[in-house]
Amino acid sequence: MPVKTKKIFVIDTNVILHDSSCIYKFEEHDVVIPIAVLEELDQFKKGNESLNFHAREFVRALDTLSGDKLFDGGVKIGRGMGNISIRLDQEIEREFALSFPAGSPDHRILHCAYSLNKKFPKRQVILLTKDVNLRMKAKGVGLMAQDFVNDMVKDIDTLYTGRRVLEDVEESLIDALYQPPFEVAAELFAEHKTFRPNEFFIVRCGKKSALATYEPISQLMKRVDKFPSYGITPRNSEQTFALNALINPDIPLVSLCGKAGTGKTLLALAAALEKRKLYRQIYIGRPVVPLSNKDLGFLPGDIQSKLDPYMQPLFDNLGVIQNQFPESDVKHRRIQEMLKEEKLVISPLAYIRGRSLVNIYFIVDEAQNLTPHEVKTIITRAGEGTKFVFTGDIYQIDHPYLDSRSNGLSYLIDKMKGQKLYAHVTLEKGERSELAELASDLL
Repeated sequence: MPVKTKKIFVIDTNVILHDSSCIYKFEEHDVVIPIAVLEELDQFKKGNESLNFHAREFVRALDTLSGDKLFDGGVKIGRGMGNISIRLDQEIEREFALSFPAGSPDHRILHCAYSLNKKFPKRQVILLTKDVNLRMKAKGVGLMAQDFVNDMVKDIDTLYTGRRVLEDVEESLIDALYQPPFEVAAELFAEHKTFRPNEFFIVRCGKKSALATYEPISQLMKRVDKFPSYGITPRNSEQTFALNALINPDIPLVSLCGKAGTGKTLLALAAALEKRKLYRQIYIGRPVVPLSNKDLGFLPGDIQSKLDPYMQPLFDNLGVIQNQFPESDVKHRRIQEMLKEEKLVISPLAYIRGRSLVNIYFIVDEAQNLTPHEVKTIITRAGEGTKFVFTGDIYQIDHPYLDSRSNGLSYLIDKMKGQKLYAHVTLEKGERSELAELASDLL
């Protein structure tokens, strides 16, 4: 049996800022960190954002591995793993410099991989970067370049939807769902072995149908009713399923995925307001991803002025709910009172992360712009009695280094499916307006 040749992975800065533990995920292969990467990480050390955390964490991890050979051949990453080394800049060949001037950190990282490829012709050198443009440049000089796929969803087309249709079900089972106690033993359904905890079903037999969900502890199929929450009534089966999961205190983690206009955020807000008495506070947050990846400092005004454009869609949804009631109605006034008393808090995620998350209804909007690590960080802060709701559209991503397979929402859905504490619904039917639905589908 031929000996497997160890690969050399040259790591770009954006991979480390995405996942500071990335160096432990290359098995027996060697890892090279260009000196330009350390220089870039130095710029991210201060701050409270996820990027700053990863920069600090990586440098600390590197320091624990540090030895005399870190700049000369490398040191062992761990048992059964390859070596990690830091490579200083090499003199740039004139031919390379013509296309890629040395002033750019990206070009210095690219040249590091290029020079290693020339030095070790019998080993496969791979530039690992989340920057599509840099991967294209690598191909231009004959280098292999890849995205960091360790936390990517393998097949986005088969991502769990949280709902399905059961055809040709026995008529007696559907009738039983409409009679007290409105539940049936799951084992009476032919497909019961494939049921996932808190999965939703449209159960059909000819013209008869019912909406149901599988309750994992009792192993029962329970009927799902259509009902309003804080003035918002679901308009289709998907929204009915979603609202059922959102108001169920026994399901502390819910995700809703769907295109614009499917009602994700509106339903989550309505459910939170409906169940507000069960929770100490309602938090609604979203990641701030500035336009064209520019920093917030690029925008004029104070910090509140800078953040208002990002938070406005949340206030718009809150306004829709509030306007379901006349101004004299206590439910209309209650929303304003909750905002003043900070029982209802709308804020960027960066400002919410530091707060105590005990007995809170926590809605994370636009979750597709979070990395898998950020999603994990948020959920692991959950205290007693806290419910997390993640909403987003995995095909509408503003983050420069995430896509439909690598974003935190897709990762959450893929990893959490089948867990008793989790429910998910993919919403497909737009309910904003006929024009909005047409634009979403065609433009």
